[in-house]
Amino acid sequence: MVRRRRKPERAVILTPEEVEGMRVAGQFAAGLLDHVARMIEPGLTTAEIDAYVAEETKRRGGRSAPLGYPAGGRHPFPRSCCTSVNQVVCHGIPSEHQVLREGDIINVDVTPVIDGFHGDTSRTFIVGEADPEVRRLVNDTFEAMRRGIAVVRPGAHVGDIGHAIQTFAEARGHGVVRTYAGHGIGKVFHGPPTISHVGDPGTGEVFVPGMTFTVEPMINMGDWRCMTLSDHWTVVTADRSLSAQFEHTVSVTEDGVDILTLSPGATLDLGVG
Repeated sequence: MVRRRRKPERAVILTPEEVEGMRVAGQFAAGLLDHVARMIEPGLTTAEIDAYVAEETKRRGGRSAPLGYPAGGRHPFPRSCCTSVNQVVCHGIPSEHQVLREGDIINVDVTPVIDGFHGDTSRTFIVGEADPEVRRLVNDTFEAMRRGIAVVRPGAHVGDIGHAIQTFAEARGHGVVRTYAGHGIGKVFHGPPTISHVGDPGTGEVFVPGMTFTVEPMINMGDWRCMTLSDHWTVVTADRSLSAQFEHTVSVTEDGVDILTLSPGATLDLGVG
């Protein structure tokens, strides 16, 4: 789940023990998406995805951060995960009436809370077979996220992430959503720093070890602009072009970056693309 950009605040620096708590939550979140990947097929409803996420998180003794978010808000989110299909940029609400069809793309965004720590991650899945330009959008979005993560290290700046993502995605002919951004995360769901996916190198807050945040670019096949529907949550592209997203939670280490939401045994090549 993403948030709108807010006035910059100082990031919370986690202790090594807290980072390990984040890793446990992140690994559980990755496992949820590994299972969802095996579920995706034509005929599946987004409500079925939500039911799995809710039940498995409860079985683990955790809770789903999106459900009822924000606490006390006028329009709390009604489900346990976000399912954003085709032109939906983010915050899609799972429904019994939304049935996946051949060629659709769907982003599934989960944030289980395990022992007080948030594991926030998302992936875009292709349902069955898709046209080459659709597959290109999804692959490019993953590559944009990878490039953004690859620049994270002590002494680098928040703007370095946005620059890496924006220059790659726009060179590929895509629009990079500006309205929503990544965010600091730990025992609090959304906190500083705000991680914009567009930006200039050498600008913004400087990374230091113990900072933990999400990198989650939303990349549109068309224009970057988007709008929120009347349900107060579902965000769609203004031109109704397709949109894809990938998200990892990362932590700044003494000499680089640690990806906390990688599936067990998985790797993400952070070499120069």
